[in-house]
Amino acid sequence: MIIGEAAGAVASIGHKFRKRMVMHALVLGAGVVGVTTAYYLSQHGWRVTVVDRAHNVADEASYANGGQLSYTFTDALARPSFLAKIPALFLGREPGARIHLEPHLIPWGLSFLTQCTTRRARENTLALLGTALRSAELLDELCSTTGVEFGLRSAGKLVLLSDKHEVHSAEANTRLKSKHGSEAVIVSRGEAIDIEPAIAHMSSPVLAAVYSHHDEVADSRAFALALKEWLEQSADVTFRTDTEVRDLLIDKGRAVGATLGGDAETADAICVCMGAWSNRILRSAGFNPKIYPVRGYSITLPPGEASPSVSVTALRHRMVYSRINGSMRIAGFADFAGFDTSADEQRTRDLLELARRVAPDAADYSAPDAHGWGGFRPMTPDGRPRVGATPVPGLFMNTGHGMLGWTLACASSFDAAKAVVDAKRKH
Repeated sequence: MIIGEAAGAVASIGHKFRKRMVMHALVLGAGVVGVTTAYYLSQHGWRVTVVDRAHNVADEASYANGGQLSYTFTDALARPSFLAKIPALFLGREPGARIHLEPHLIPWGLSFLTQCTTRRARENTLALLGTALRSAELLDELCSTTGVEFGLRSAGKLVLLSDKHEVHSAEANTRLKSKHGSEAVIVSRGEAIDIEPAIAHMSSPVLAAVYSHHDEVADSRAFALALKEWLEQSADVTFRTDTEVRDLLIDKGRAVGATLGGDAETADAICVCMGAWSNRILRSAGFNPKIYPVRGYSITLPPGEASPSVSVTALRHRMVYSRINGSMRIAGFADFAGFDTSADEQRTRDLLELARRVAPDAADYSAPDAHGWGGFRPMTPDGRPRVGATPVPGLFMNTGHGMLGWTLACASSFDAAKAVVDAKRKH
């Protein structure tokens, strides 16, 4: 009996020791990037707590974005051709963009301008392309592992080109990216209509298009919700929503946790996945990720008589049409006005009217249950996300994905989780 009790005690001690050896990570932010980061950390055997101030996951930028998984359309926004558009932007002549020259935009904008060179645009575009192509493979693996359902569909994508300048630029970018794994091709107007007959019903001029048959569409919010449920059931992951991240806990120069609401939560690693809101937390630790909130909008409507099945991007208008779970999602615009949301109602109307003019039969624009939305995209000057370790030990990041958060989520989250695990092994 004594031997049995001793064996039981040893087993109990061993169990407690193993529990203590499980590493704990705090993931700050529960958008599609934060939830996916939690998934990859859990795959490494970590216990994870995901924290967000919203009531549920994917309630901000991941809620109703364009839905396009644009693996081949990764062209950097900062490029030489953008410089010619700056006067029109400031004069309000670009309906797809609005600029309010507030204090935080100036230093960010100066950094952005340094990226508008041919060499840097090439480097940034190819870096994003590599991440996007890896992300496509990783999403397939994640789906096989978890079985989550979120309306994933291999729709293909057409980027409509309206003038000779757009065609020339697209030809150069397509040649460049084809050498690095992209299978996108330039097609004529007639070929584009053969691929997607709804283009013939659009009023905007179309000279040609870039076509990628591998690109997909899916509901990023449905993905985050389904993956959250899977993680709660199949992994050691806890979600704390309706919880404000107040401060980081720093001990002897190392991040050891965070103040969540009124509680202090310690962890072996903290990963900031707060999108456009990442600046405050990261700068409090002495690191500036140079992230600016760029407002985008969407409207979800019933499909119309000529609703495209292929994803369509009207490049001239900064607008996309995506068929998601039987509905037509129209998204676009890029407003540089800080965290100002006062123009949301007007900008949503602007998007609706422009979409109606460009593609009058793509959706039922008079539907009473039209769902409008606005969200902040976390833009960096070079367009690349900020992923991995920060200068503060124990503090990591996975943020700054701009307009490609859904597209890049799996690859950047895989890399962020690996950075956390590798750093802990070295430590």
